[in-house]
Order: sequence, then structure tokens, then C-alpha cells
Amino acid sequence: MQKYLPISLLLMTLVACGPQIYKATDFNDVASTHKTVAILPADVSIKLRPNEAKKISPEDLQKNVVTTSYAIQDKMYSWFLRRNAKKQFTVRFQDVSKTNTTLKNTGFSYEDLALKSKEELATLLNVDAVITTNVRMDKPMSEGAALAVGVLFGAWGSTNNAVTSINIHEAKQGDLIWKYDYQAQGSVGSSPENLVNALMKNASKKFPYNQ
Repeated sequence: MQKYLPISLLLMTLVACGPQIYKATDFNDVASTHKTVAILPADVSIKLRPNEAKKISPEDLQKNVVTTSYAIQDKMYSWFLRRNAKKQFTVRFQDVSKTNTTLKNTGFSYEDLALKSKEELATLLNVDAVITTNVRMDKPMSEGAALAVGVLFGAWGSTNNAVTSINIHEAKQGDLIWKYDYQAQGSVGSSPENLVNALMKNASKKFPYNQ
């Protein structure tokens, strides 16, 4: 019988490649008019080891992808909210419950988001810009870890990696005005919260809405 480490004992270690940052030349002019920014559910993609892929149905994998997507969105909102309490940013962040309710009432599913323009989404949400997060995970689990802890953030091996990016699109034309790419190799923790904390710890100093 296999034994698994409790999720509380999974450690967060991070060995990462240097970040790549894009900032539009007119960002300051555009962002000076921004008051409210929405955070969309994360775009999550997971590549499993062949032996692990056999242990989970495509339907269950997709359910986990969607759950993880909304968990990352929620944890990112909480991260910004805690820091904005100290007036760290020049904008306010729309409550994600309002964001998701608006999307749901309009008939947008998680899968629909990738098919909509950022301009359309920003207009629908009545915000000045939208933040999107992309997470691409390669072989994220040790064998059986997903079944052991019930989530897709288990004990990552040293040969695994996660490519993440944070993107900001403005509302008027839907143009990309800021992008932060970050590649982490190793373990990024046992939960979406740990992943967000690791990502934002590195991105926060470069985040363009800082006071």
C-alpha cells in the first residue's frame, strides 16, 4: 500500500528562470485613467505523465482544471485586496464574485472566456482593464499524488516546471499593455494559494499599478 505525505508537509521551493516583462510604451498614459480592474479566472493547462493520465478521466481532469482556475483567480484577488488595504495600488480590483456572477448571467462558461476578446470582456464587466493569468504545468504530480490529496497541486519533482504569465489588457481596444512571464522549476507548493504567492512575490515589485 502506497503512503503519501500529508498536504501540510508539502514544501514550497522555487527555482526559476528570470522573468520576462513587456510594458507598452504608452502604458503610463493609458493606466493613468484606470480606476477599476477585473481579474478573470486563470487559463490553466496541465500535461500529465502517461501513467497518471490513465488514472483520471478527461472529464475529471477538466473539472480539476476549472476548479484550479477559479481558485487561482480568488487567491490573486485576495493577494491584491490585502495589499490595497494599505493603498499600495492606484486602482481598485473588482470583487471576483461580481466578475463571475456577471459572466455567468451573460451565459459565459469557463471555456467561453478564451473565445471572447478582452475588449468585449472589459466592456461587459464595466472595468478599465482586465488581468488574465496563464498557467502551463508540465508533469505536475508525482505518481498518484492527485488521488492522494484530491487536488492538482501535489509534490512536484525537480524535473517539472510551471510556465506562468500575468497579462493586463486595457478596455478601449483590448490591447495588451503589460505582460509578466515567469518559469518556475521544482515545487511551487501544495495549493493555488502557494502558487499565487510564489508568482506575485516575484511579480509584485514590477507590477505597474504600484503607488
